[in-house]
Amino acid sequence: MGSATVRAPGVCGELAQGVVEGIHFLVTCPIDFYSRVKVEIFSDGPGVEAPEDCSKAAAAVRRTLSQMKNAKVRARLTVNNPIPRGKGMGSSSADLAAAIAATGLALGEELTPYQIAQIALSIEPTDGVMIPGVALFDHRAGFIRESLGPPPPMEIVALDLGGTVDTVQFNLVDRFSRWESVDQETTEALRLLRQGIAEQDPVLVGQGASISAQASQNVLAKPRLAEVKEFAESVGAVGINVGHSGTIMGVLLDARERRGKSTYLKAQEAFPDADMVYHFRLLGGGVQRVNE
Repeated sequence: MGSATVRAPGVCGELAQGVVEGIHFLVTCPIDFYSRVKVEIFSDGPGVEAPEDCSKAAAAVRRTLSQMKNAKVRARLTVNNPIPRGKGMGSSSADLAAAIAATGLALGEELTPYQIAQIALSIEPTDGVMIPGVALFDHRAGFIRESLGPPPPMEIVALDLGGTVDTVQFNLVDRFSRWESVDQETTEALRLLRQGIAEQDPVLVGQGASISAQASQNVLAKPRLAEVKEFAESVGAVGINVGHSGTIMGVLLDARERRGKSTYLKAQEAFPDADMVYHFRLLGGGVQRVNE
C-alpha cells in the first residue's frame, strides 16, 4: 500500500531542564546522530511486525494507525539506530518520532510536529526532537511546546564516562521538590538560552547550559562534572551541558572557532577511560523523510 523512511535526530542531553511555573520542561539539544525508521503498510492486516527490541516504536506505530483510523492494515517496521540507550541521548525518542512520522507518510499524510509529539508522549516521556529548531518542551505531558529558533553555530564534544540511566524509571520517581529547589538557576538558564538563540550567540547558550548542568547536580549527580568543566575551560569552550536524566556530558564550542576536531582529540587524551568520546554538531530538531 505504501512505505516511507524517516530519520529523527538524537540529542546530547539537554541544554536545560527543570520546572517552570509548576510544569516540567527541557530545552532540546539535537545533534547529527540519527535513528532511521522504515514503515511499510500492507492491506492484509491487522498487526505490526517489528524487531524484538523495538516494542516502544511498534506501540507508536499501532497508536498512529488507530489515530489515523487505519487500525486494520498491517505494518512492518525496520529500525536502524546507532544511538546508545540509557545515556540521555534520546535514542528512544528518536525511534518514536521517526516511527510515527513514517507511519503517517506511508499512509499519505504528513503529521505535524505537535501531532507526532502527542502520540509519542502517549507512549512514554519524550524528548522534543520532532520540533524544529531548539525547542522548549514539556517532556511529560506536552503542555509546553515552543520552538525557540534555529541554534547558533555550535559543536559539541560529548563524553560518555560510563553507566546508564533507565529514563522511564527515572521519570517515575518524583523529583519535583528537587527541581523546584533550583528553579532560580533554571529560570536564569532559560533566560540566557532564549537570548542566545534569538541573538545567535554561542556564548550565551553555553552560559545557560552550564548553569542548568550545575543545578541538575541536585537532582541526578554526575560524579565527574567538575572534571569535565575544568577540561572545558582549558580548551576555551563556551560551556558544558548534561543529560539531566542520563550520563552523557557535553563540552560546548563556538563552531566559528573551528576547534571541534582538536578538542575531540584532546578529550580522548584527557579521558582515556571514557566509554566513548563523540564529536557532534548542534542542529535544529525535526523529522526528515529520506529516500530509500
